[in-house]
Amino acid sequence: MAKIRLGGRPKNFKHKLQVEYLDGDGHFVKGEIEMTYKYRTRTEFGEFLDDLFSTAKVTPQGQTDDEVVLSLAEALAKTRDTNADYILKIADGWDLADDEKRPVEFSRANVAQLCDELPGVAMAIINVYRSAITEGRVGN
Repeated sequence: MAKIRLGGRPKNFKHKLQVEYLDGDGHFVKGEIEMTYKYRTRTEFGEFLDDLFSTAKVTPQGQTDDEVVLSLAEALAKTRDTNADYILKIADGWDLADDEKRPVEFSRANVAQLCDELPGVAMAIINVYRSAITEGRVGN
């Protein structure tokens, strides 16, 4: 068993997430993605969240049917983009591959595509990070 030490903080840490998602045929399947997360202390994570919350702005739309429908589409797009930006701020990379088993670059466009196509996977990535930073561990 390793001896606990203070002051030896890592730059990042890796964690394999096992998630269930809908595949291209509409079936629920289990998959795995390994994320390389940026390490933050609890205090640094609090500062990170404070910064995110202070820059988050929500502008209400009007109340006509067209505006409400438009506002739902915009809200979902904004959620996708917000989640993508969040993932880019908490992670340095992933081991994601495409259908041809080629590595998928960890870029803004690809993270946004993941958030749009597989929102449950995106939320799992975000929740594992929160748990690791605030609780100090990532369980199964």
